[in-house]
Amino acid sequence: MSLVPIARRLGRDVGALRFGPPVACVYNPLDYAWDAHRSYLERFARPNVEALFVGMNPGPFGMAQTGVPFGEVASVRDFLGITKGVRRPGREHPKRPVLGFECTRSEVSGARVWAWVRDRFATPEAFFDRFFIWNWCPLAFVVESGANLTPDKLPASERAGLEAACDEALRAVVNALQPQRVIGFGAFASERARRALGSNGPTIGTVLHPSPASPAANRGWVPAMEAQLADMGVRIPSRSGVKV
Repeated sequence: MSLVPIARRLGRDVGALRFGPPVACVYNPLDYAWDAHRSYLERFARPNVEALFVGMNPGPFGMAQTGVPFGEVASVRDFLGITKGVRRPGREHPKRPVLGFECTRSEVSGARVWAWVRDRFATPEAFFDRFFIWNWCPLAFVVESGANLTPDKLPASERAGLEAACDEALRAVVNALQPQRVIGFGAFASERARRALGSNGPTIGTVLHPSPASPAANRGWVPAMEAQLADMGVRIPSRSGVKV
């Protein structure tokens, strides 16, 4: 079981797509951060996991910098132990340079996710024995102002090819990992999973996205998300320590 060929093909497929305005720049970390992403897959992907968590796409200070889903730099470096493997992409927006592990900006979503993992599971291995995290879309889209554009905001004509490639990859990941359930971080990810996997796939659920743009997440992402997991029957160990 290896997710490496799946990710390699996905990176090539989406890398061949072209996007017009309002997109000014496209980041494909499955290209320029391939070595870091491959390390993440080879070290942490396990078959027969309890759940596959699915995110939407890279954040500018997360996976776009490190090649790891929700890949806030300090968390990937200090907790996951991935410290290299990021090159500069061929084209960058001047307001969104890829500095890799030298990036000093923190992605709030990623910091929340990995702090929760560290607090509840203590080690990456304990978490990944039961779970895995995959981003449905590996591309980050930046508009002329430097702002992030999520895949659902792309023109319909450009979404078709992207959705086909990303849905196919998600089906392949589910086939490889055989999770008992798929859990979307936010409604978009879970809806894409439903469309990709259909009625014959694993059970699909949704938890609150950790984005700072979400008032509910800012009021307390961890208790809200863990309550949703509990409703699904997903048991999370109780630990104390890191504030999340």
